[in-house]
Amino acid sequence: MIFEPFTSVVCRIGLLFKRAYYKITREQVPDFASIKQLFFAKSGLEIGGPSRIFRDGGFIPLYHLVKALDGCNFSNTTIWEGAIESGQKYHYYYKSGLQYILEASDLSPIPSSTYEFVLSSNCLEHVANPLKAVGEWIRVLKDDGLLLLLLPNKEYCFDHNRPVTTFSHLESDFRNDTKEDDLSHLNEILELHDLEMDKRAGTMEQFKERSLKNFDNRALHQHVYDRTVLKEIFSHFKLEVLLMHEGKDFVILGKKSNS
Repeated sequence: MIFEPFTSVVCRIGLLFKRAYYKITREQVPDFASIKQLFFAKSGLEIGGPSRIFRDGGFIPLYHLVKALDGCNFSNTTIWEGAIESGQKYHYYYKSGLQYILEASDLSPIPSSTYEFVLSSNCLEHVANPLKAVGEWIRVLKDDGLLLLLLPNKEYCFDHNRPVTTFSHLESDFRNDTKEDDLSHLNEILELHDLEMDKRAGTMEQFKERSLKNFDNRALHQHVYDRTVLKEIFSHFKLEVLLMHEGKDFVILGKKSNS
């Protein structure tokens, strides 16, 4: 019988305790009283939603506060939302907005300076060219517009064995105009992905088969983030960081310059 190394067992137990503690203690993001004032009665766009984290009882319950919200998804069918349609079909809270079917890195049908805020929860890690995507999200923001991102903290999920992506790597993807069919991280993912923490992925063979079809399903975490690289991204785009929180997810909120 082959036993898992003791250090690996200890690491896994520690991860389980972290996740359990977060579930028990999580209520709302710190300083939510200030955050909600920034979003109150404003109009925005959500990339990759709708997200339970923004619903009542969620970590950042903004849906009921905003004036209007449109949504953007990469396909008419996703593993998270199922079948969706473009048009006035984006359903969040008890309200509806415009549903776009667009790549996160190409919002060209949307005019610049359209929205007062952009939201995105657990989406950017699935994007192969994140600087291109964030540049588009900022483009559609008005001056002084807000960008709120949530990304998984690898210490709480199946990415815990993977290295954090460097900002220079993100710059390289941007310079090379990396497309969403890119699988250059696949070997690393297959080697280091913790399937014990991702039961829905099935066996290694099933996970590999799904991963090879990533352009269709976008299930892979193309990149792994920490607070340092997120701040580098916001600095690159000259966004003023208003909030940085580290828990099960990283939360970063920035404001677009009016220059």
